[in-house]
Amino acid sequence: MKNIVVLISGRGSNMEAIVQACATEGWNARIAAVVSNRPDAAGLDFARARGIATAVVDHRGHASRESFDAELQRSVDAFAPDVVALAGFMRILTPGFVAHYAGRLINVHPSLLPAFTGLHTHRRALESGCKAAGTTVHFVTADLDHGPIIAQAVVPVLPGDSEETLAARVLAREHVLYPRALRWLVDDLLRVDGLVVRHTRGEPQLLV
Repeated sequence: MKNIVVLISGRGSNMEAIVQACATEGWNARIAAVVSNRPDAAGLDFARARGIATAVVDHRGHASRESFDAELQRSVDAFAPDVVALAGFMRILTPGFVAHYAGRLINVHPSLLPAFTGLHTHRRALESGCKAAGTTVHFVTADLDHGPIIAQAVVPVLPGDSEETLAARVLAREHVLYPRALRWLVDDLLRVDGLVVRHTRGEPQLLV
């Protein structure tokens, strides 16, 4: 059985979706731990209530990104992870940390990458007049929000949408897409050829 460690910074709604899918779908994996850079992250309470180990590595106690990432790596490695899933983890990771988990570190980003990397994705999509928006699950590399794309989900941009309404529609798709993509990784169903990720059994990697 494989160990999954989930990293969060806040409420952890994607982490909740992962925990629930792992339990109800009978994955060959377990959520070994939830780790946060914020001691007040609401998602920690959700994990503790379900008997999942938790840990906190407060970034405010470190003078550099390198120092923080070194301590974070020690904390994560204590749970012997086969997969590390970033679920609203609001820290830019150093190349050394990313390299340590190469091929087993994934993230969900609230845009259709490579469009709108970084922050304020929904605002930028609306300002650009996009007719569709969405979310992307991808392998993490040293280039921010540029790793090989595992799966994407598309939602329409509706007349009168605000950042908040669009964000809510995208987040609902994330809660479906992220557990699905994570299970593919756990089950060794993904093959990476350069920047192209293929599902070995041909399951659709686009959710519309």
